[in-house]
Amino acid sequence: MSSNQTVIKVENLSKCYHIYNQPQDRLKQSIYPRIQRLAGRPLRTYFHEFWALRDVSFEVKKGETIGIIGRNGSGKSTLLQLICGTLTPTSGTVQTMGRIAALLELGSGFNPEFTGRENVYLNGALLGLSQEEIDHRFADIAAFADIGDFIEQPVKMYSSGMVVRLAFAVQAMVDPDILIVDEALAVGDEKFQRKCFARIEELKSKGTSILLVSHSGPQIVELCNRALLLEQGERFLFYQPLQVVRAYQKLIYAPADEYKRLLQEYKAIDQSNVDGLTLKQTESATSIENTSASFDPGLFPATTEVYPIQGAEILSFQIFDSDRQLVNVLKLGQDYQFEVSGRFIEDRDNVYFGFHIRALSGVIVTGQQYPEPKNFIDQVHAGDKFRITYGLKMLLLPGVYFIGTGVWSVYEPTCLHRVLDALMFRVSPEQNLKSSGYVDLSSTDPALEFLNAGLIS
Repeated sequence: MSSNQTVIKVENLSKCYHIYNQPQDRLKQSIYPRIQRLAGRPLRTYFHEFWALRDVSFEVKKGETIGIIGRNGSGKSTLLQLICGTLTPTSGTVQTMGRIAALLELGSGFNPEFTGRENVYLNGALLGLSQEEIDHRFADIAAFADIGDFIEQPVKMYSSGMVVRLAFAVQAMVDPDILIVDEALAVGDEKFQRKCFARIEELKSKGTSILLVSHSGPQIVELCNRALLLEQGERFLFYQPLQVVRAYQKLIYAPADEYKRLLQEYKAIDQSNVDGLTLKQTESATSIENTSASFDPGLFPATTEVYPIQGAEILSFQIFDSDRQLVNVLKLGQDYQFEVSGRFIEDRDNVYFGFHIRALSGVIVTGQQYPEPKNFIDQVHAGDKFRITYGLKMLLLPGVYFIGTGVWSVYEPTCLHRVLDALMFRVSPEQNLKSSGYVDLSSTDPALEFLNAGLIS
């Protein structure tokens, strides 16, 4: 339901903080420069500058959901506070259109001495609602928060989960034009998180524009139209969510020299507006010439991402059928093997392997880990070769999927080597399918009974 109408316009936005090494330096800064100026002496500063955000620009259209991703300290929260108006920029401008509802720091905007009910009315008034409008919405807000009789108790008595429930309920149930959410949903339990995301989908369908900060790549990919990657307070990518999430993941695992190169690469791509963010397919992947009905040479991913080698190297990856034939066109219900080979370049402790399968949207459909979670291979040595085979019962519904694989250690660097979208495969169309979505879970045909037999003549 997005349109060409711009509801948020951020231009060259910057925020600089003055950092003082000791409390007395703050007093010196307020007095000495004036004396130095009067005396005609060179001015001396008693602080150093920290730029939390520097020259960030982007626009959000009506109905768009924008994900903001970046490591801690990259400027995400500062950006949201500047957009909401709770911080004043050092330079640059922010223009917004419509009512903004923001869920920033946990419980921000709540008076701990007030009851939940009183805080609902207080926050509703701050959002521009009249008392009659809040009266009309209060029952829905209380039902969404689902904190029972605590709605009549002071907020200082609430648990962190109860605070975020009420805070989200207030912000999301007032039908804002712009909803801003800063990682707060991670506090709620799974049931409440699902209710929140369902509400976000409902707001999207009504044309609400949403800014969502999250460290969860799947959330960004599934919910957002575009994503913004921030690093060191700067914009490095504003592009399709899947590509931005992958860029972020490569960045956080990259060694120092690779990290600098990636930042330069992403900045160049962002500035040139190149359609695509793909790296070359690993040359060590097996080249296949097979034109049988079970192998389609055209199924070659253009989105392969190869992570830096940091202790191990994946050399090949293939899918085999039960007759040991190389395949990438699979059949529903058949058994297959995904085989990954490589070597260790350095000694490592507590190692594990894994893979995941993604749909076209980038959503992870399934995956496996070996050994099972919380268990590890105690030690591997430089020069050790490995081959790991994962058994697959193909229960995915017809469509195109991507499979990626990796080797990890619980110690830094956590990613010894990883290849995203290593292979692309297709599940063949089937007649008389009984399921929809990604997976076929049906075991028997549906059984229908009419229980009002007495009404049938």
